[in-house]
Amino acid sequence: MAHSVQAVRPAAVAGAFYPGNPEQLAHEVDALLAHAANHHVRPKALIVPHAGYIYSGPIAASAYAAVAAMRPRPTKVILLGPSHHVGFKGLALPGADALATPLGQIEVDKELVERVRHFPLVGESHLAHRREHSLEVQLPFLQRALGTFTVLPLVVGVVGPKEVARVLDAVWGGPETLIVVSSDLSHYLPFEQARVIDAHTAERIGALDGTELASEQACGAEPVRGLLVAAREHHLTAQLLDLRNSGETAGDRERVVGYGAFAFSAAEKT
Repeated sequence: MAHSVQAVRPAAVAGAFYPGNPEQLAHEVDALLAHAANHHVRPKALIVPHAGYIYSGPIAASAYAAVAAMRPRPTKVILLGPSHHVGFKGLALPGADALATPLGQIEVDKELVERVRHFPLVGESHLAHRREHSLEVQLPFLQRALGTFTVLPLVVGVVGPKEVARVLDAVWGGPETLIVVSSDLSHYLPFEQARVIDAHTAERIGALDGTELASEQACGAEPVRGLLVAAREHHLTAQLLDLRNSGETAGDRERVVGYGAFAFSAAEKT
């Protein structure tokens, strides 16, 4: 993966997956957060969907509303999502100093970049990030929920779960650090079939067991499986926050896409 000197990764899907107008975008995200149920959970990590906001925005908001309620709020975000356009092995940094959305720029955390750069499977790829929406659609939610934060953005290619878990270990941090994995669930199945398959996937995620999780069940299977290994090692518990599909939000029911939001938290000290 070639080195890139690009300073800012510009928004690629503003105006398509979410509003391109800053005021409209802020209003839409705030409305989604305001309508989300309060699950009273303090997540260390999240799995959230990444479709257009009209489809998966309410499901994603159920996770980000929990983040917005955290005090103190995290100041660092580790953001992982699958590659939809470029095939490669490993995990790709953007080779950028900041990521842009209509709401402003988010600084890429240089210290966290240095912590993961030495892994053989971590490289830089401007190409992997250039058109990728799986990370980008999370950023406006994070901007409205957290305010100011830095980000470590990693597009995930073909890589084993243990390798992903090792990278997460290197940047795990404390309560200042939030891990976000971007993944939709099943794709283009009839409504009822999707509900059955997605419910099974949610059950496996809840059990922190990604051994049978494939891209047919979750397009972000690689980062999800890595997070599940790390969550088990760090003694986190998973909670399902929302599970729906596009047939329940804004699409027809012939060919739907599944969406799930999950929070991973440390056991409460008594």
